[in-house]
Amino acid sequence: MILAIDQGTTGSTCFVFDEGGNIAGRGYAEFNQSFPEPGRVEHDAGEIWQVTRSVALRALAGAGIDGRDLTAIGITNQRETVVAWDRKTGRPIHPALVWQDRRGADRCEELKSAGHEPLVRERTGLVLDPYFSATKIEWMLANVEGADRACFGTVDSWLAWKLCGQHVTDISNASRTMLFDINRLGWDDELCDLFGVDPASLPTALPSAGIFGTTSEFGGEVPVAGIAGDQQAALFGQACLEPGMAKNTYGTGSFILLNAGPDPARPDPGVLSTIAWGIGNDVTYAAEASIFITGAAIQWLRDGLGIIGSAAETGAMAASLDGNDGVYFVPALAGLGSPWWDPYARGTIVGLTRGTSRAHLVRAALEATAYQTVDAVRAQEASSGHRLEALRADGGAVANRWLMQFQADLLGVPVVVPENIETTALGAAYLAGLGVGHWSQEQVAGMWRSGQSFEPRMSRDQADGLLVDWHRAVERSRDWVVPGSQK
Repeated sequence: MILAIDQGTTGSTCFVFDEGGNIAGRGYAEFNQSFPEPGRVEHDAGEIWQVTRSVALRALAGAGIDGRDLTAIGITNQRETVVAWDRKTGRPIHPALVWQDRRGADRCEELKSAGHEPLVRERTGLVLDPYFSATKIEWMLANVEGADRACFGTVDSWLAWKLCGQHVTDISNASRTMLFDINRLGWDDELCDLFGVDPASLPTALPSAGIFGTTSEFGGEVPVAGIAGDQQAALFGQACLEPGMAKNTYGTGSFILLNAGPDPARPDPGVLSTIAWGIGNDVTYAAEASIFITGAAIQWLRDGLGIIGSAAETGAMAASLDGNDGVYFVPALAGLGSPWWDPYARGTIVGLTRGTSRAHLVRAALEATAYQTVDAVRAQEASSGHRLEALRADGGAVANRWLMQFQADLLGVPVVVPENIETTALGAAYLAGLGVGHWSQEQVAGMWRSGQSFEPRMSRDQADGLLVDWHRAVERSRDWVVPGSQK
């Protein structure tokens, strides 16, 4: 039995997987989201730990076991989010700065103007953007008392500390900080100096499969043997183990990763090159397109505007209309990611008339998920040289059949949903299993099974026409915030 901890942006989910990769137990709970100022998003790291521990115990209880029955534990996590904690007490010194937080936008513009972006791209495969961890750490060092004596880490590192007492991370998470050289596989002294970060305050970066430490938190002494960022874990859980295979995880945001093989993807303005995973001495890279807001737009319609009661309603509401009637929603609620990388874009709804209903807004939010995915995939194809033949899809939104069909129509290729859609947690479990020699990569590939395939039905002319109007809407959302006018 393997316990997989999937620590996400809005909640923590834990699964117990059996020998065949089947779910034997599950637990889930949300935690609080904090928005102290426009563009700022924070989490309580202590609450994250308490919620995660609670749902792990629930999953174990559901499987009828405790820690003594576990072979290993795997961790996967929301990436780029930064936790800072006191070395002696182990207590967080400030709320975690979430990947959606944009307080580093002006600093990134300063660094771009000073000519530092080529260095960042060359060493890290990333663009200079507040999405990544470096400016978040820099902000804490400048604004939080005691930060100069703190440990810093992404959420996986925080959980590993709480479980094992070790300050560690894996190379896939390290590659998302804007401080890690993805070619040399180590913290980069020049980048750390640029952001004022002491490398000694950062965790030891290890391969994604292997022993990170042991924990007695759930009974027994259990090895934590697999760690990967959530999108890399989903790529592994989707068994995209060969170059050219790709997946999209439809969650709070959407993230398309394409297996680029043993060498970093070539630089492209709209696509990131990142580490997918490390197993032993072998490193696999990925070309990544990151979309910040997809499922979060539906959550905003529910919690912010109150026009829907649950995400489950949205498919039927979208299908109730014959078309979008020219209504487009650009959900740049945290700026725009791939391929635009515009932290100053803001959410925009265009095409409203007296006949616009809440169904139009719901449909526009779902359509925006598919439009953004197409834009990201096209940039990825240009960067990788691979033409997408099929997209493996996972995440909560795959339950929305209307969205999956619309996505296939726009892309013009099949969208394939696996039989087990919990691929992020499954990837963490697979890596943990590999880390203790429980499974081989060949066994992992053999456990993936297709659940449902959506074939494109829309004409290419109709799809292209929708995309033309979408791009008109995107241009109206871009560069909305004047640099320096909002922190």
